[in-house]
Amino acid sequence: MSYTHIIVTRQDNYAILQINRPDVLNALNIKLMEELVAALEVLDDDDAVHCIILTGNEKAFAAGADIKEMADASAMEMLKRDQFARWDRIRKIKKPIIAAVSGFALGGGCELAMTCDMVIASETAKFGQPEINIGVMPGAGGTQRLTRAVGKAKAMEMVLTGRLISADEALRWGLINKVVPVEYYLEEAKVWAKEIASKAPVAIRLAKESVLKAFDTTIEGGLEFERKNFYLLFSSEDQKEGMKAFVGKRKPEWKGK
Repeated sequence: MSYTHIIVTRQDNYAILQINRPDVLNALNIKLMEELVAALEVLDDDDAVHCIILTGNEKAFAAGADIKEMADASAMEMLKRDQFARWDRIRKIKKPIIAAVSGFALGGGCELAMTCDMVIASETAKFGQPEINIGVMPGAGGTQRLTRAVGKAKAMEMVLTGRLISADEALRWGLINKVVPVEYYLEEAKVWAKEIASKAPVAIRLAKESVLKAFDTTIEGGLEFERKNFYLLFSSEDQKEGMKAFVGKRKPEWKGK
């Protein structure tokens, strides 16, 4: 497929999806989000791809939504547009997504990073939900995912003041996984992607599904869901291969079945 605002490349058994609107700091307009979600779904259906990296460039992962598309819209127009429905489709991606963030990850950009499963950031990364400064609030999950990631007090601080936080702060608050020098942020994400892609694909899928379930249910419901997925993996060829390889002290050969 050909895209206007993103670039997709495949490397070994993982893929890199790069947001590519550098002239506007990768602002997330409707066309870009349509392409991004469509590309993620294509990669999710590709058996050769086991992990996905989502990135921007050194200056910006994504500096927020494209305000020009919304400035004059009415409430009814926004409701009819239903632009956040695309974000719901990102939640349904089964394969792990690693955000490789440098520069600005603000508003929708911060929300997009939080939809990913892990976040590697450069030392220059800045995270924030500054929507309050233009008279609105986060609408793509910012109040919900941010609160779950950093807790009520820190989420209130970011959402109500619009203050940006550094990569080091984001790491201390539990929003991201790792901070590296700017020249290494994408390479570090590739290291993580290769590691994850080397594991049993079905187990990775069900493990991701189980971790995400923790945000949607009680501890009892989550434990039951986890247990069923654990048992389900014993019907896979990869479980048999993995355990036989462990006992035989050899490297497993996964089939994704």
